[in-house]
Amino acid sequence: NIKHGRPRWKRVVGWTGPVPRPRHGHRAVAIKELMVVFGGGNEGIVDELHVYNTATNQWFIPAVRGDVPPGCAAYGFVCDGTRLLVFGGMVEYGKYSNDLYELQASRWEWKRLKAKAPKNGPPPCPRLGHSFSLIGSRCYLFGGLANDSEDPKNNIPRYLNDLYSLELRPGSSVVGWEIPMTLGQPPPPRESHTAVATTGRTANKLIIYGGMSGINICGRGAFSEVSAFKTCLPGFPGAPCAIKISKVRHLFVKSTETCVCVCAHVCASTDPSRANHCDLITLQIHPYTLVCVRPRGGKLRTASE
Repeated sequence: NIKHGRPRWKRVVGWTGPVPRPRHGHRAVAIKELMVVFGGGNEGIVDELHVYNTATNQWFIPAVRGDVPPGCAAYGFVCDGTRLLVFGGMVEYGKYSNDLYELQASRWEWKRLKAKAPKNGPPPCPRLGHSFSLIGSRCYLFGGLANDSEDPKNNIPRYLNDLYSLELRPGSSVVGWEIPMTLGQPPPPRESHTAVATTGRTANKLIIYGGMSGINICGRGAFSEVSAFKTCLPGFPGAPCAIKISKVRHLFVKSTETCVCVCAHVCASTDPSRANHCDLITLQIHPYTLVCVRPRGGKLRTASE
């Protein structure tokens, strides 16, 4: 509950209905008072769609129809009104997707969309762990992890830093990919990052944070300066105590006034070099400009639009 500038956590209890089983790699979006949860993984890929009504504290499973997609994990999920879009993800071990699906929540109908290829390059390759963000009438796809092996059992990882946009037309299923011409230094390749869209008076921004591009969870971060991570270690005023993080994830939450980010992918060692992707990168949408902001010690500062 976020109210009057004093956020308060509260565990939800007393719910009714068919509760989703434990999972990871799933996604959730909000439609008014509804939270829609799809996919994920738990001893296999989950293909279930669950909806939670925050007003009545009830879970339910809608009767879907149409081109129902296979289960997937670590995919892209955006909500445009009552229209939900799913892109990519892992559909089975070593097998990734670049399919695009639409779910019309007003009638719980799935439809597979055939997006046109961009004029200046190939369409997005199959991937997982990418970000998929909605700004206005466009979705922005960034990064992720591809598998360059034709044998799913022999994974050859390739980390991505490509950027695509997808224009959405109200009431139309005709969509097409575009490859924006960007300025500035692009972010290094990564997956499992977060991307938050912000809108301002003069420009819209896509803020990309964290992620990983290494093999070993305790390996050196691909682009995280050693001195830059000292703010996450004991001894820095206000820093949390050292904790062991086993999840290869982090959190980036945006509200109208505040962005709160918590980085993970850290092993138990106090060596500041053993951290992945503690950098912050913004993409100004109009015009397309990439700005890289390196982490640093000192006091916490806020960024305005």
